[in-house]
Amino acid sequence: MAAEDTREARTEAVRALEAEFGELINRFRRIISENAGRVSPGMLPGAYKVFTTIVRRESITLSALAESLMADKGQISRTVRELEQLGLIERTPDPDDGRSSLLSPTPEGLTRLAAARAPQERTLVDSLEEWDIDDIRNLSRLLHALTAGESPEAGSS
Repeated sequence: MAAEDTREARTEAVRALEAEFGELINRFRRIISENAGRVSPGMLPGAYKVFTTIVRRESITLSALAESLMADKGQISRTVRELEQLGLIERTPDPDDGRSSLLSPTPEGLTRLAAARAPQERTLVDSLEEWDIDDIRNLSRLLHALTAGESPEAGSS
């Protein structure tokens, strides 16, 4: 253990990290709220999260979606109906379970999401313009390790 790597120093570093995550979370909450409004005026951030989760998963059952978001299945079901009415997602029969449906984004939903995300994506790319690409990749690797509960070395190449 390095001389400066004491429990107290580690605790202080983790508190500083927590503060930075707090700022980052606040920034992303604003971005999500703005993006939701661009996808559909009046869309709530929660509906945007449901929609983007469906997009990220490409096709998912309602049960798996509720589990993934750790949310009440009834609330997710109501949100899914709203997203369907907006033409952002569609249901298709689940070939593995005739009692279930798969939720997928529509081409219109993907187009509207891409347009909604464009301003922030440009901002993030611009913000990281001076960063070395290896630093960006390393930050992604470290954040993935943190969220997955892994050691940073486990994900290193």
